[in-house]
Amino acid sequence: MPIFSGQVFSNRFRPVLAVTIAMLAAAPAFAAPAIDAAQLAAGEKAFAQCKACHSIEKAARDGVGPNLYGVYGSKAGAHSATFKYSAAMKTAGLTWNDATLNNFLLAPMKAVPGTKMTYGGVKDDTKRAALVYYLKVKSAE
Repeated sequence: MPIFSGQVFSNRFRPVLAVTIAMLAAAPAFAAPAIDAAQLAAGEKAFAQCKACHSIEKAARDGVGPNLYGVYGSKAGAHSATFKYSAAMKTAGLTWNDATLNNFLLAPMKAVPGTKMTYGGVKDDTKRAALVYYLKVKSAE
């Protein structure tokens, strides 16, 4: 039976349906924010030094550090199912976002005392912001 037959869909609702369809057709599409190519390239360049311990490709294995694919938005110490995180990282209570990644990448051992990541940190604010952006974008791919 057709959905618009009088028995299933009464005539009094047809104008409402027509207006609803028209409104949906006129509504702007919900698009993902544009990617800042320059910031992404700077972040990829900054990530080059991270590759000594980390990967960021989907399904890549952990290295000395965990694979960081999809890390943005995940809980610290729980992102990789196969990496052996420190107790400090497991109990840090962090969710990786712009602020927590920025703070951690500035001084990992200060942000999470007892972390296995003994790297001294990314001191350059611009480079660190690009790195956080890169991790965010790559996590969403």
